[in-house]
Amino acid sequence: MMTDKDDKKASDALPLLLDQQLCFALYSANLALHKLYRQLLAPLGITYPQYLVMMVLWEQDDVTVSEVGTRLYLDSATLTPLLKRLETAGLLNRHRSRKDERQVVVTLTEQGSALREQALDLPASVCRASACELTQLQSLKSELEMLRDNLNG
Repeated sequence: MMTDKDDKKASDALPLLLDQQLCFALYSANLALHKLYRQLLAPLGITYPQYLVMMVLWEQDDVTVSEVGTRLYLDSATLTPLLKRLETAGLLNRHRSRKDERQVVVTLTEQGSALREQALDLPASVCRASACELTQLQSLKSELEMLRDNLNG
């Protein structure tokens, strides 16, 4: 457990210099990754956030909007417009749950399911573009998940 004294040492060791900030390293890496995904996803006709929704549904179809939001760490105000655009594009359907009409369920259409085949090479393309070994990327992913979980409490 960090003490106030430890916090002081940490803040003294990392003055407010942009290139010494973890947040900037994550932010700028995220920008670069999104730029790559924008290029890779253009032929599929979807954006990166839409791709994330589709991956959730390719893993498990017929889930509630709240389940999708939980998986992606998104609130319904952010998720609903994404889902509407994907529905307009013919990739998914939204309907009220038969079990609980307060819940909205999301299911893939045939076109949405077929899009998975077109997306199969995306992870390998990202790996190649990173010029990193698979073990490095797996380690980085694991560390980022730990950071995310710690920050989320």
